[in-house]
Amino acid sequence: METEEKREWENDTELFDIMSEELYVAVVSDALDAHGYRNQALCHKIRPLLPTTVVVGRALPVLCLETFEIPEHPYQEEIAAVDSLKQNDVLICSTNGSTRICFWGELLSTAARVRGARGAIIEGFIRDVRAIMDMGFPIFTTGISPVDSNGRGEVVAYNVPIECGGVTVNPGDIVFGDADGVVIIPQSVENQVIEAALEKVKGENRTRDSLLDGATLRQVYDEFGIL
Repeated sequence: METEEKREWENDTELFDIMSEELYVAVVSDALDAHGYRNQALCHKIRPLLPTTVVVGRALPVLCLETFEIPEHPYQEEIAAVDSLKQNDVLICSTNGSTRICFWGELLSTAARVRGARGAIIEGFIRDVRAIMDMGFPIFTTGISPVDSNGRGEVVAYNVPIECGGVTVNPGDIVFGDADGVVIIPQSVENQVIEAALEKVKGENRTRDSLLDGATLRQVYDEFGIL
């Protein structure tokens, strides 16, 4: 009886370290395409705070909606969402495209990092950017604003499926982001997609080496089928 081939990783920490070191978002997007998942890249407006930023981890989705009055007890679900973060999580928040809500800042970054979170993806605005950059916490966002979220937005649900950046995100999906953008890898196909991406990287390396040796693009494409 055939035995299942041993994967290169034993747990999420090892997996995410391998992805950070050996993969990039574009090749994972290609692997998702090849498996029939062609709408897994978040909206292009969601950009890393720094171009060198890489984030990968398990999604903890958060939905934050606009409000227009100051509540008696602000931040309740926002606090609960951040406090629920676990090792290797990535908080991914949708504000439904709001330009009023500044959802994330230095203190939330500090709390998230202490709990072992690997970063945050905010389809909305953030603030305290110098402090966040100084601490090196990976952030992707659609913009920057100095205003507080109190009276402008409230978390209405977390750890539930949401739509963020035009993509459905379920709790536990893999979130992977770099300078090219962010993709969501559904749990149901994560092993197949990641293994396919690792294999394609090997093919791209062979293609690059052949091009550097003087082969034409047509020659290397006919040989390796990679472009």
